[in-house]
Amino acid sequence: MSTPVGGSANTANSADVAGWPEAPQRTALRRLALAVSVLSDIDIEPADGGVVLPGVPDVLVSDDDLARAIRGVDPEGAVAQRRLARWLQARRAVAERSIDELGENLRPVALPVAHELHDGPTWARQHVLGGCLDIGPGFVRLDATDAERVVVVPQSVLDATGIDITPWWRGATEYLENMGALATTRWRRNPREPLRPMGDCDVVTLLASAVLRGALCADAGGMRAVAAPVRHRGWLDLARIDPAFAQTAAALADDEERGFPRPVLLTVDEVVVALPGGSPAAIVLRDDATDEQRWLRDVLYH
Repeated sequence: MSTPVGGSANTANSADVAGWPEAPQRTALRRLALAVSVLSDIDIEPADGGVVLPGVPDVLVSDDDLARAIRGVDPEGAVAQRRLARWLQARRAVAERSIDELGENLRPVALPVAHELHDGPTWARQHVLGGCLDIGPGFVRLDATDAERVVVVPQSVLDATGIDITPWWRGATEYLENMGALATTRWRRNPREPLRPMGDCDVVTLLASAVLRGALCADAGGMRAVAAPVRHRGWLDLARIDPAFAQTAAALADDEERGFPRPVLLTVDEVVVALPGGSPAAIVLRDDATDEQRWLRDVLYH
């Protein structure tokens, strides 16, 4: 089950940097914008009160917008650069699309609550019970280099563009459940195969589907453990994989592609991250390498 939440404008985020003196705040943000322009090849022009993204139409990005984009992190750091680059690219792409295009291209995206792409409470349109997974908006056909990639669009980008996705959201949730039904059919044909994306929904997003969770849990007596260390794969038969695999794969994954660092427990209504504990690495080291079970076999083959 997931619970809907309001999609209100993000008016409080400017307080993230409210403690900075006015001039240093502007200077740091402008310096950050210049660095992102050079490193990410984004055209910007200086302007009073912010910067301009030239194009059709020209887009004014205010200092407050720059502050919201980095969500309170150090503007001199690499995280701020990545966040601002994604924000500016999304702002430019959204401005170039018509309302009809955006409505047709809206897709649901589910992310762990602490994920790098999760833009905070205003981005989340629905919370899956369990406190670890939120569903918010993404769009296809925004990335000029990969039209099929689902781009997570921060709520502050939508607010700056004056777009309200509320009328479209029901269609997005129906799309999620349709993809969950298709993923269920595929899983039933090959129950030992890892979970894979379906349509425009990655595996973490599919875990937000009540249809898929219901099928998986019914097969396991009401509760199912899933390892989804990356967003594009999930493993159901945890007895057949290395206990340290989920933690290691999550640690090695790119911030944007990371899933859950530990296995999650599913019920029909909830998704909950398993509590930390134990020593997976020690289990692996004491395991007999000649054991016929060969826990890593299915992971390496998929």
